[in-house]
Amino acid sequence: MSFSAIRSIATSSLAVTQMQTALTSANIANADTEGYTRKVATQSAVSTGTVGAGVSVTAVTSTVDKYLLQDLVAATSTLGAASTTASYADKLQNLLGSTTGGDSGGTSLANSLADLETALTALSGTPESETLQASTIAALDTLASQLRETSDGIQGLRADADQAIEDSVATINDSLDAIDALNGRIAAAQSRGESTADLEDKRNTALQTLSEQMDVRYYVTADNQMRITTAAGTTLLDSSVHKLTYSSAAAVTSATVFDAITVNGKDITAQLGSGTLGALVEQRDSVLPAAQAELDELATALIATLNSIHNAGTSLPPATTLTGSTTLSASDAFPGSGTTRFAVTDADGALVSYADLDLSSYATVGDLVSAIDAIDGLSASLDASGHLVVSADDAANGIAIADIDGVAGDSDQGLSDYLGLNDLLTGSDAATIAVRKDLLTTPGLLATSALSVISSPALGDTVVSIGESGIAQALAAAFSSDQDFAAAGSLK
Repeated sequence: MSFSAIRSIATSSLAVTQMQTALTSANIANADTEGYTRKVATQSAVSTGTVGAGVSVTAVTSTVDKYLLQDLVAATSTLGAASTTASYADKLQNLLGSTTGGDSGGTSLANSLADLETALTALSGTPESETLQASTIAALDTLASQLRETSDGIQGLRADADQAIEDSVATINDSLDAIDALNGRIAAAQSRGESTADLEDKRNTALQTLSEQMDVRYYVTADNQMRITTAAGTTLLDSSVHKLTYSSAAAVTSATVFDAITVNGKDITAQLGSGTLGALVEQRDSVLPAAQAELDELATALIATLNSIHNAGTSLPPATTLTGSTTLSASDAFPGSGTTRFAVTDADGALVSYADLDLSSYATVGDLVSAIDAIDGLSASLDASGHLVVSADDAANGIAIADIDGVAGDSDQGLSDYLGLNDLLTGSDAATIAVRKDLLTTPGLLATSALSVISSPALGDTVVSIGESGIAQALAAAFSSDQDFAAAGSLK
């Protein structure tokens, strides 16, 4: 063997050793670098004919286990979904408040309900107390405000999730673009005979970013090109990128209908699986609406229960005008039976005039309105909104109503409750529940008395008495007795 051949073999050996050393140094230096994988050099002997001519590095590759990478991609999607779900659960919990801590022992709806029950219990012992009446209205207003604020907060979280969906879609599209670009660089490097290991690392990192946002399936072709689909098989990346399309809603309410997430015009919203995007859609479309439904059912039951009791009573002095909350038309059929008493009293509750109306005698709402209007000292009509307005002709007098055995409507409500003449709460759900405005400014209008239904009362008799505690006791009892709630959200 010539000195020249020996020198060539030695040089090639030193070059390979140098490369191996450089790779080892790079592996150590990048041990904590996110996305970096250990590189190894593949070397082979070089020969001329049958004579050895040294050694060379034929390839530099990553030590990536493809099955481990698949598991990592799947776990990243699961983690993205779990992190998003936990984040929104914490935010919802903050909205609902805590049952402990704070000056009053807690900030939850349960605490506000308990505070209202306490105020009503105190009122039932001294219903004529203006201070206790004001405290009761304040506690009820706090509860109603908290229900509205919680409802607004839930819709705010849905709006946040909707905007986050648009952001997630943008991240997904950026990741697909990055993987597509790396596919091109890998193909070019391969054609030049260069190592693609670092480029593959970057591609795998981009894949993990993508999988954090969305559950995907992928494979690498024989020519080292990555292809990606949704979990259900919709193509996201082949020889080109198929981007997701989504625009968030301008405003979000419980009635908002959201756009679909699409790929090439195809709705893939139901194909998202795990990942941040799937979790965001679940929060926006399922979890948070379920919480809203439960809140609405609480508010609806509260409105119906308290209004039913409050409409059975009257304030002292009774109100001069009562305006209903039920929208009616004079031609509407009137479903009523039994007897209801309408009375006009002075400020002290003394009887000025009255009439017992047989509700089965009136075929239409217009017939009922005419009958009330015919009562001495009263005027009745439907306003432009279809609400019944009943007023005392003398502003010094007031109106009191009591059902003897009268019922109206499909649910057999009391007449005043059916018409909404003396509601305590207005609104129809958690977003709109509120204390009646005039009660906020004049708590003395709180119905803590009741019209007497004794047979044939004489004019001048006291028919509305101060200190009568039945209505206040019934309001307080509503919070300690069983109530029926419709199925809502996750509650059966």
